[in-house]
Amino acid sequence: MKDLADREAEAARPSLYGPRLWLQVQHLLLNLPLGIAGFVLTVVTLTVGLGLALTVIGLPVLAAGLAGSRWLGSVARRRARHALGSDVAEPGPLTPARTGVAGRIVAGLTDSLSWRSAVYGVLLLPWGIIGFALTLVLLIVGWPVLPWAIGGLAALDRMLVGSLLCPNALSVRVRELEDDRGAVVDTAAADLRRIERDLHDGAQARLVALAMDLGLAKEKLGEAGTADEVAAAARMVGSAHGEVKLALQELRDLARGIHPAVLTDRGLDAALSAVAARCTVPGGVRVHVDLNGTDRPDPAVEGIAYFTVSELLTNVSRHSGAHSATVDVRRADDRLLLVVQDDGHGGADRGRGSGLAGLAERVGAVDGVFAVESPAGGPTAVTVELPWRTRTARG
Repeated sequence: MKDLADREAEAARPSLYGPRLWLQVQHLLLNLPLGIAGFVLTVVTLTVGLGLALTVIGLPVLAAGLAGSRWLGSVARRRARHALGSDVAEPGPLTPARTGVAGRIVAGLTDSLSWRSAVYGVLLLPWGIIGFALTLVLLIVGWPVLPWAIGGLAALDRMLVGSLLCPNALSVRVRELEDDRGAVVDTAAADLRRIERDLHDGAQARLVALAMDLGLAKEKLGEAGTADEVAAAARMVGSAHGEVKLALQELRDLARGIHPAVLTDRGLDAALSAVAARCTVPGGVRVHVDLNGTDRPDPAVEGIAYFTVSELLTNVSRHSGAHSATVDVRRADDRLLLVVQDDGHGGADRGRGSGLAGLAERVGAVDGVFAVESPAGGPTAVTVELPWRTRTARG
């Protein structure tokens, strides 16, 4: 039994001479022909472009050569991920600041990744020669040490790709900020459309009806001669008074949706307690807020926290089938942590139109983290991590 178990364990272990080794061998051997092609393309286009830089065609040729080097860099990244198991990130597309041919040329000439890809195209030839020669020698006479030697060469190749073809931290951060800016703009536009719709369909319509009722009542009072006419005018005034109260209530609800006064005056604890009190979950919502003192987070962060919890509790009421829910808010160093849990049927997913994707974008706009854990059958826990102070507040 022990021998059988040992044989099964041996069979389960990946072989040193398995498919992964031969992928690496293939990768190292292909570096030579690709290095020749990359070297020729890079050297020829850059030499011609730099030599003719003072003429009309020099800069376009140079930009075209850099674009070709950038494309070869993308091929190298795909090869490294496939054969070497490298986790090198893929950069975003080259986005010119201005439209037109001139904008694309300037973008290509000022892109650091394109220049680093050109350097990689030049260095790949000598590295390809070395790797090709060593791999052939190992395949012929170095069979006993082949897996370890090829692994070392593959590690050097990963270092070369990672150091020259990875997007730098600044470009990654710029891309994240551009995505965050887009999310903020979309959220602001959606909020404006909601406010306009609520004003047009609610308070504005009631105020128009109020004006008409008051006009009719004014005419009735001017023409009133009998008790019945006076009573009819009084009923119109009473109806107008009711419309005024409804319009004021709708305006208060709209103002609460923009930024509730209780949040500004009393902070998250009171504001979230008010949201929990309005939640229609049968067993109620328990709220616990511990912010370690009287200090309050940045107003923008406070507002995002409030609206995030409010939207999550709305989702709990409408979609989860939960009997009860909890909201836990606390401060951890320079972060604000929110956890909203319910005992519903689970299955919450950002991609199913539940509003979670929009909440995640809003949280990400201030460098926050949004995580959903909702297995089928429940329970559901949404964890949100926000900075205690935004970049603007720190500055």
